[in-house]
Amino acid sequence: MSIDKDNWKQSDINVDSLWLIPEREKSGKHKNIYHGNFIPQIPNQLIRRYTKSGDTVLELFSGSGTTLFECEELQRDYIGFDINSNIINYVNERMSDCSTINYAIKNVDVTNKDELSTAIGLWLSETNKQLVDFIIAHPPYLDIVQFTDDERDLSKVANIQIFIKRLLEAIICSYAFLKKNGYFAIIAGDVYKNSEVIPLAFKIMEAIKQNLDVKLKGIVIKNIEGYRGKLKTQDIWKYRALQSDYFLFKHEYIFVFKKP
Repeated sequence: MSIDKDNWKQSDINVDSLWLIPEREKSGKHKNIYHGNFIPQIPNQLIRRYTKSGDTVLELFSGSGTTLFECEELQRDYIGFDINSNIINYVNERMSDCSTINYAIKNVDVTNKDELSTAIGLWLSETNKQLVDFIIAHPPYLDIVQFTDDERDLSKVANIQIFIKRLLEAIICSYAFLKKNGYFAIIAGDVYKNSEVIPLAFKIMEAIKQNLDVKLKGIVIKNIEGYRGKLKTQDIWKYRALQSDYFLFKHEYIFVFKKP
């Protein structure tokens, strides 16, 4: 980690387990153009706390490039994966002026362990690296938002047991390339199906604990006020919730693990 121990009082690294974020960061290359857009403040905080300049960040679901844009700003190398070739092309176009870091986004089904391990191994070899320093994953929440028509796409899986099994395969595969004492973070939320809350995030966390030799270092609850299109329709959403028996989801969980 690259925390300045002599000037720790001036650090803006958030060590609380509750992150209240007023609005999504919009500076630099960030644009809110994609369903389930990652909040830039999350990878920014995690990357600055758990890596140093020149380290390598691996991301299992690269999406619209949020983590990659933060890696460019923070001078971390990056290897990411996504099954959506259109969004990969968009991100590569946004990064066309970058010459300061090593980065790549591979069009890979991360739940295919052979495909994923081959892609990681080749990129590490090409960049003369042995292992990655940090892993981050912001997976889809079951089939709530389907990102592609590809049948391999994890966002098309409605069955929670199948979803977690496939996601776990991706995590286990990438974990093998994480250095000892390295960290990885999973960002996930809950879903509402068949008139009840499914604690998807905690089911993912428990599956990781049961199948990997890891230390759970933190459970952070994140809430962002300026998120999604419900800001202008808060009254109607409150009305609907009161007329029924549910609560409005405004949170996500950030689970931080350490590899012994």
